[in-house]
Formats: sequence, structure tokens, C-alpha cells
Amino acid sequence: DLIELSCHIAGANISSCGLQMESRPKYYGREFHGTISRDYADELLAGAEGAYLIRESQRQPGTHTLALRFGHQTLNYRLFYDGKHFVGEKRFESVHDLVTDALITLYIETKAAEYIAKMTTNPIYEHLGYTSLLKDKMVHRLSRGRTEPRRVHTFRGPHWCEYCANFMWGLIAQGVRCSDCGLNVHKQCSKLVPSDCQPDLRRIKKVFSCDLTTLVKAHNTTRPMVVDMCIREIELRGMKSEGLYRVSGFSEHIEDVRLAFDRDGEKADISASAYADINIIAGALKLYLRDLPIPVITFDLYSKFIQAAKIPNAESRLEAIHENLLQLPPAHYETLRYLMAHLKRVTMFEKDNLMNSENLGIVFGPTLMQPPEQNALTTLNDMRQQKLVVQLIIEHEDVLF
Repeated sequence: DLIELSCHIAGANISSCGLQMESRPKYYGREFHGTISRDYADELLAGAEGAYLIRESQRQPGTHTLALRFGHQTLNYRLFYDGKHFVGEKRFESVHDLVTDALITLYIETKAAEYIAKMTTNPIYEHLGYTSLLKDKMVHRLSRGRTEPRRVHTFRGPHWCEYCANFMWGLIAQGVRCSDCGLNVHKQCSKLVPSDCQPDLRRIKKVFSCDLTTLVKAHNTTRPMVVDMCIREIELRGMKSEGLYRVSGFSEHIEDVRLAFDRDGEKADISASAYADINIIAGALKLYLRDLPIPVITFDLYSKFIQAAKIPNAESRLEAIHENLLQLPPAHYETLRYLMAHLKRVTMFEKDNLMNSENLGIVFGPTLMQPPEQNALTTLNDMRQQKLVVQLIIEHEDVLF
């Protein structure tokens, strides 16, 4: 019985014996042990299979770690709270519920790994040419900074793998679902499916916050229509606007533009009759670029661009930036090329708009480039290089592209 199993393997917390701890957050109970070392946590949990405690990190005060005993070893996970407790994507009302779920998952993965592996090694439809039917329903792989639409998924109710036709066994995270084409397969089977799919427009529910490659493939374009439409409108009536891209439009009107694109797509009305202030359209374009799940300059290439900006020799620096640009995925490269050509034209009206390449670099640096790890110190340290990268690309747009 699965409920009985979960109750059996859900460990008790190791109590801090009622000691009053000034640093204890209000959302933790007696399982919180304050600032203790990983080794000491291991000693406290030794021999208590399934037990757990919460400790504050010695290296990073203010951050918390869940120490969980399983398989005769202590596992440590970074623990977060935003109204609910979580380690990964799933949120829980209590730490005990989180631990229960974790222990069930660990138990299943440990005890059923061999069975699941056997279940997916010999797909029963392979000899019937079943894989050829997947050409319109294929799973993506990570490629040159591409976001991964394949995500581990928890299926509600019985599900069968669409590759091997075997049952997806387990309580949670039974398989992988492609958010682009909807294919549902075992984790192991996903590695056997051909490497790319054509995103289904019916599954693309919005324009903003949608992966760049997914969007352009779904619409069969080289660039997102948001970029084309906003730039077209800005060049039509905003090139001489003072502080273009630096002056913010009203946030509620920018949000209206976002909703219009998500709802109406290419039919969204961003004309002067709908939004007289061109800063609203400029703000919407910046919001679109800022909200991409993978920035225009991808996470994979972020450090390479930062290092290129630090090269003292101007010619070598440009050469390094050029080499990095060539490594961008096609949709990212084309979007950046089109945007930089536009920003170069913006600088031609500097006498009116007061926006030169350096000013635009300050505005667009953090928008187009974001470090893979969201660390405030890293972002602060890299701001100068972010600005310089964008500034140089604008100034040498004709050569670099």
C-alpha cells in the first residue's frame, strides 16, 4: 500500500531539543539546528535512516540546507521557502511533506531502477518502424544554448510511453514531456528519440517568456515578430525621441502591450493611435528581451563574451567577440544582428535622442546578457563588461555581422 509505504519511510526530524535559537526562521520548527557543520549534521543523523534536520550554511549565512539520511549516507539539499518549502520545482506546505515525497522518490529510484531500465531497453514497437511515426513529435536535445523543452513530468493517472509503449511506473516524475510537441516518454526513451521536433503552434500559449528558438520555429520566421514590429514602430516615429530606451514608459501600458502580443500575436495594435508614447513600445521591446528564458546572448556563451571584453588589445577583443557571435544559435544570432543594426541607426540621431553607443550599452547590457547563476555580486562585477560588449557590437555592427 503506497500510503502505508510513504508513512513508513517518511523519517522523523532530529529535534534541536527545544533550544531557543535566535536565528530560527518562523517557518521552521524544532528540526532547525542553526549554524552547524555538514560533518556534525552527519553525526546527528548517523544510524537514523530516513531522519532529517535543517541547518544554516556556515559559508553562506542566511541560506538553509536540508540534511536527509537515506541509503546509509547523509544527503544535503539547498532548501528554499517562498510561502511554501521546496528543493526543486515541487512546492510543499510543510518540510515533513517535502521529506516524505523525497524519500518516496529516492526509494523508487533505488529499488525500481533495474526494472525501469529493463522496461525501456527493448522498445516493443521498434521493429514495426514505430520510431518513424515520431518525425512530427520528436524530443529536443540541448543544442548551442537552446532551452530544453523536455522536462521531467509528473503524470496524473496511468500513462504509457509513446516510444516503447510500456507503462510509466512510479508516483512522481514518471517520465519526460516535450512542451513544444507534447511527446510523453520515459527518461531513458527520450535519449533514443530523434533529436529535434517542430513546435506545435497550438502548444505555444504566449509570445513573451517563450524560448526564442521555439517561437521562431513555431511561426516559421527568422526573428520574433515582437522584435520586428516594435523596431518598425520605433523607427517610424521615435528615432528623435530624447532618451529613447533610457526613459521608461508607464509600466501598466507596457504590460498592456505584452498582453496584446500574447493574445493577438502579429495582429497586436502598437500604433500611435493605441500608444502615443513611443517609450511604451521601447519598454515593451526591452521587456520581451529581458523575459526570454535564455537571453539573446546565451548562458553558455556569457562567460566567453565577458572574457572577450577584458582583452586589452582592441583588435583581438573584436575578433574574440566575432568568434563568440558565430557560436550563437541561429534565432539568437539573427535577433541580435537585427537589433544591433537598429541601435546603430538610433546612434545616428544622437543629437536629438542623446543616445550614443555607450548609453545604449548601459541600457541593453544587462538585458541581452545575464549570468547563468543569478548572483548579485557577479552581475555587479560584470556590468562594465556587459556594457562594453553591447557598445562594441553596436559600433562595429557592420564588421561583426
